[in-house]
Amino acid sequence: MIAGYDEEAREWREWLLRAVAGSPEQLQIMYGIAGERRLSEWEVSWLPGYEGSRPVRIGNAAHEQLQLDVFGEVMDALHQARCHGLVASESGWAMQREFLAHLEDIWREPDEGIWEVRGDRQHFTYSKVMAWVAFDRAIKSAEQFALDGPIDRWRNVAAEIRAEVCAHGFDKELGSFVQSYGSKQLDASLLLLPCIGFLPADDARVSGTITAIEQRLLREGFVMRYDTAQVEDGLPPGEGAFLACSFWLVDAYVLQKRFTEARRLFDRLLGLRNDVGLFSEQYDFRRGRMVGNFPQAFTHVALVNSAFNLRRAEQPVARRLQSEQTAASP
Repeated sequence: MIAGYDEEAREWREWLLRAVAGSPEQLQIMYGIAGERRLSEWEVSWLPGYEGSRPVRIGNAAHEQLQLDVFGEVMDALHQARCHGLVASESGWAMQREFLAHLEDIWREPDEGIWEVRGDRQHFTYSKVMAWVAFDRAIKSAEQFALDGPIDRWRNVAAEIRAEVCAHGFDKELGSFVQSYGSKQLDASLLLLPCIGFLPADDARVSGTITAIEQRLLREGFVMRYDTAQVEDGLPPGEGAFLACSFWLVDAYVLQKRFTEARRLFDRLLGLRNDVGLFSEQYDFRRGRMVGNFPQAFTHVALVNSAFNLRRAEQPVARRLQSEQTAASP
């Protein structure tokens, strides 16, 4: 947790408790800026949009979507809060147990996934992995902080999810995890598998996934989130490189100890920021400009994570150099 943000973290946790109010099935993937639940979407046909980017929409239909990864994100955030000294309430842990009971019932269902596809629901690999994260972090919280819970059952569910993902989310012919069960398509979210602890970075299946993404999703050195010409997501094909995905590749390189490549890509991404250091959602490498939502929090979260990961990776080198300089001084 970043120093100075304890109060904000506590307020977010308390807001979440009020928003869900004992009914985890009511958890939405997004809310309005004032906590509104209803974000009905409609098109403003008389507006051309920025540079003709029709349709112009108000609201967001994704607020009604099922995204299983949200459960993993919430459980991981609350676990990290505990690990960094944010005192948890009894009601907070009870709410988490309710989350898990609900997730235990629904994790086998298809969903719209992290990218909020407007096509049919699918069994997205990343969604299932984040369901695993939810149970994994609950187990860790219970064991590390002596919290009451059915740990053995959670451990069995986590093992079942991992086995299913490895059996159906991995393509032996490609030597890579794929976007969804039975698919041949790749997805940049799979770069996060070692980052969240699902499998180690030196696992052959993870190494194969990173290599496959480098071969098939890199465009001009930037990572596309998936091949929009091949994936039915309910949107027209063609978009810029989703900037968070390239930061995820930085993290994967760090875990693979490919520090030179990680630093090179990180510095190149930093070079895209505007005059006040902000990033958009995507980068149009053909026109050399940022596109999409601006500023984009998703990109900045990925930036911060990569910066911390690089700093931790490079600190041993800095300490060794400092030691050598001290020893060499008269």
